[in-house]
Amino acid sequence: MGEGVLVTERLILRPPVAEDLPWLLAAMNTEPVMRHLAGVRSAQEVEEGLAADIAAFTAPDGHCRWTVWLRDAGGDRGETRVGRVGLFHVRSRAAPPALQGQREIGWTFAQAHWGKGYATEAATGALGFAFGSLGVPCLYAQTSTSNLGSTRMMHRLGFTFRPELGYVDPDYPPEDNPTTVWSLDAPA
Repeated sequence: MGEGVLVTERLILRPPVAEDLPWLLAAMNTEPVMRHLAGVRSAQEVEEGLAADIAAFTAPDGHCRWTVWLRDAGGDRGETRVGRVGLFHVRSRAAPPALQGQREIGWTFAQAHWGKGYATEAATGALGFAFGSLGVPCLYAQTSTSNLGSTRMMHRLGFTFRPELGYVDPDYPPEDNPTTVWSLDAPA
């Protein structure tokens, strides 16, 4: 496996590459996937976002947004992209000062791969990297009460609801506000 690659029981998390673009446009930039992420984006916005993800992956203190692949039955090659998971810095101007710049985790998965435990497995791999390799003492996650799937996953991963950090984000529609904030401390 290459640098920046994480491997779990069923998945391979690889750094993003330009060849991810057609898949992002077809499988990830859809109404169901983007429903709680401010909606479908233009092809140009998706392309620019991918270019930023590629550049940030190798930048000092940049964010890491992996493309998540299924491992093939015979090895680690991975032939099917299923989603994305990433470690970022909170950048929303609407976030409270205590949250600004903090590390957060996020995930999105193609609708065809929902309900199979892939998001939890990929996030667990990214959490291990954040707490182990990066030495992050605490990670945050954000969603809204309208996003039941992400809220359930935060519970499954052991995150704690932090109501004092919640805020209204003007970049999201009223049905996806307020933003709810969750945190998870590194294992002792």
